Amino acid sequence: MIWIIGTGLMGIEYAKVLNAIGVEYTAIGRGELSASAFEKQTGHQAIRGGLTAYLATRPAVPQQAIVAVGIEALTDTCIELLGYGVKHILQEKPGIGWMSEIRRLDEAVNRAGADVVLAYNRRFYSSVLAAEKIIAEDGGVSSFNFEFTEWSHTIAPLPKTKVEHQTWFMGNSSHVIDTAFFLGGQPKELTAYHGGENVLTWHPSGSKYAGAGITNNGALFSYQGNWTAPGRWVIEMLTRKHRLYFKPMETLQIQEIGSVAVNPVEIDNRLDVDFKPGFYLQTQAFLAGDYTRFCTVAQQKEHIERYYKAMSGYTD
Repeated sequence: MIWIIGTGLMGIEYAKVLNAIGVEYTAIGRGELSASAFEKQTGHQAIRGGLTAYLATRPAVPQQAIVAVGIEALTDTCIELLGYGVKHILQEKPGIGWMSEIRRLDEAVNRAGADVVLAYNRRFYSSVLAAEKIIAEDGGVSSFNFEFTEWSHTIAPLPKTKVEHQTWFMGNSSHVIDTAFFLGGQPKELTAYHGGENVLTWHPSGSKYAGAGITNNGALFSYQGNWTAPGRWVIEMLTRKHRLYFKPMETLQIQEIGSVAVNPVEIDNRLDVDFKPGFYLQTQAFLAGDYTRFCTVAQQKEHIERYYKAMSGYTD
């Protein structure tokens, strides 16, 4: 048996995958509105009242759990599950709300001797899988660049919690950053700049980002993001033979050496069309206990300390 904690939009997407795979699960939500919407969308009953109330009924410990609650409740929900004895947890990205929570979460995971992996679903995109094959055939990535501009004019009016808005870099932009470093290697050296503090009322820590460095694979990289200017999420991977474009990230385009033409790469993306992109293969890997493509809590802690803090300018 597997539990889904959270019956909002993300919980619904996980349920769609579990329904398709044919896995039995228990869905646990808090409010009536989200639970009713979950039942309507999935055809599966949802338990109301929240995780704490459900645990008070002393249900059997599940083999696995998926935490799909809001970012403000990720850490506490995961720790509560660990305390109940759950040993295998798929935690929605970025795994925490405030950056300072990563230490408490990491300590709880270590005490429990559990496996907690983070759902950076773009690692499982069909486009990323196709790019990995090309990169391997070409002998690896030699350099790359990426952009994580956010559309502040559409984000500001969203009915988000304080932590969601003020940690938008980790909660949203880290999807691009994680994918880029997953493909190109983790930073060994990094020079990071950030500016535009107090320009955005909902994100006072900054609005402009730029930097460069070298990865543990020897690839040079650069990045930028300007949340008060036009832009989009983009990743470009360069090998000795090709330039690979993720623009948008669900697609893959390729440029051959000696040519200026940019052509689409034919990929089998049926699972990314039928389900939320990356979710089917990500959930399938988690259910099988195959964590090789996942970011663990321990790795996320290292990423935060080594480069997310420097890139974002966050102090908490």
